[in-house]
Amino acid sequence: MFGYMGKLLRINLTDQSVKVEDLDFELAKKYVGGRGLGTKILFDEIDPKIDALSPENKLIFINGPLTGTPTPTGGRYMVVTKSPLSGTIASSNSGGTWGARLKYAGYDGIIVEGKAKNPIYININEDVVELLDAKDLWGKTVGDTTDILKDTKKTNVLTIGPAGEKLSKIAAIMNDKDRAAGRSGVGAVMGSKLLKAIVVTGNLKVSLADPDSVKAYVKDANLKIKENPVTGQGLPAYGTAVLVNVINANGILPTNNFQEGVFANAEDISGETLAEKYLVRKDPCHRCTIGCGRYTKTDKVEGGGPEYETIWAFGADCGVKNLETIIEANWWCNQLGIDTISAGSTLAAAMELKQKGLLDHIDFEGHDLEFGNDDAIVYWTKKLANREGFGDEMADGSYRLCNRYGRADLSMTVKKLEIPAYDPRGVQGHGLNYATSNRGGCHVRGYMISPEILGLPTKLERLDLKDKPFWTKTFQDLTAFIDSIGLCLFTSFALGAAEYADIYNSVVGTKWTADDVLKAGERIYTLEKQFNLAAGILPEEDTLPPRLLIEPMPSGPTEGHVHHLDQLLPEYYDLRGWDSEGIPTAEKLKDLGL
Repeated sequence: MFGYMGKLLRINLTDQSVKVEDLDFELAKKYVGGRGLGTKILFDEIDPKIDALSPENKLIFINGPLTGTPTPTGGRYMVVTKSPLSGTIASSNSGGTWGARLKYAGYDGIIVEGKAKNPIYININEDVVELLDAKDLWGKTVGDTTDILKDTKKTNVLTIGPAGEKLSKIAAIMNDKDRAAGRSGVGAVMGSKLLKAIVVTGNLKVSLADPDSVKAYVKDANLKIKENPVTGQGLPAYGTAVLVNVINANGILPTNNFQEGVFANAEDISGETLAEKYLVRKDPCHRCTIGCGRYTKTDKVEGGGPEYETIWAFGADCGVKNLETIIEANWWCNQLGIDTISAGSTLAAAMELKQKGLLDHIDFEGHDLEFGNDDAIVYWTKKLANREGFGDEMADGSYRLCNRYGRADLSMTVKKLEIPAYDPRGVQGHGLNYATSNRGGCHVRGYMISPEILGLPTKLERLDLKDKPFWTKTFQDLTAFIDSIGLCLFTSFALGAAEYADIYNSVVGTKWTADDVLKAGERIYTLEKQFNLAAGILPEEDTLPPRLLIEPMPSGPTEGHVHHLDQLLPEYYDLRGWDSEGIPTAEKLKDLGL
């Protein structure tokens, strides 16, 4: 069995049992690994209608066949569970080294079941798997927990912070201190099981079907990555925050909770400014040849990040131009284990609620949540993560906060998950991706910014509707495959389906084509849709916040535009082989082997 280690760990926290199971290779081949295989296991083993924070939910940590191999960026893993934030399938991706270390310990994945009686952590050292007391770790930050549990260079730590312990529905799972499986509230699921951490030690090797071919394809892929302007120049030099000025120049940098699309102080929070004033070094993930990760330092904090989405969420979306404060807010999110996108977006929603006079009764403790108040974002990030004061009302995301005050329309979410740093009114394909994403408002399920803004692999006019459903579906299907093999999505700036097929074949020993890659991605995407339907997620939830559909952009390069979802959605459904309401047809399910 090449690429795969051939074993899964099944750990039941209720009865403290540990079982090693053989990986079903035929199932793995059909659903690839990572996101695909994790979704299949979850769908087969739970009722999608269960309460996500109940012991009946399962938490699956799962690698792809290319995780831990010499392939470029081969260090990604997925956390698959039912989301407590949205009720949808949750499959959160993370980098760093923890995922590769799990492979080196001999496992393709871990299925965590039940709920412990008291806080525990899992310690895995190849064949030795222990469930150990974590009561002294409960309440500690991500950094402190990692420092306590990491005892060798071949040990990596995954943990939750206080936000996960307190069941914040926007809590993240953190690994290697500052890498996050950030979205959908997966940290709350881990906290609900009283599982504080998973420590992994290992030094095994992943077998390759054709080592010489792997070497050749890796060399070719790395060359294409190096020669690509995004992966070879922009991301290495300025990290993901290179996008701040680019997106702002197109008039789609959401500002003041998506009330505007241009932020006057974008340069102050740009990747260029970050590199000039605060960058210590690049901080790449395992086997990464791109090196977009940043390690920064201010007078107050030092650590990994912030990324573009974080800078936007705490910056332009909150009207804040103080980059030092944004870096500090990011640091606290990493320490407390909270999703930076949802946290910043929830603060921005609260700021608009206050702007409209709906929070006049709230005691803001001298730190008013007002657009542009940089003092407030660090203070309320900590309060949110710890469920203190008004922070308790924000701890479950912007939808529940806004709905509490009768203004759910002010929550910039899809399926209750906060949408990231691109205003759909100015990128029609990307907006369609938001609306149809199976986990809610997510930019990395089909990154249409690549063709609509960056011109990769071809330039699409961002405001046109022509061909956007086709491209959106293609990007979504390809992304599902990339997430399932264990590589980073950023490689897709330079590589296409044919290159992924070649690399996958050389590792696993298959003979897949580019069409096979996209078919596998479509199977995974449709299976996720089936999970959501079974969970009670209504087809009409494939939509965008009303503001983006009916309120024209007030100024800037996108002035006067709204998103035309009503025109794009029927064609998208038809291309997917779904009916007019967005439900996969029997013929399509049969075609995909579902």
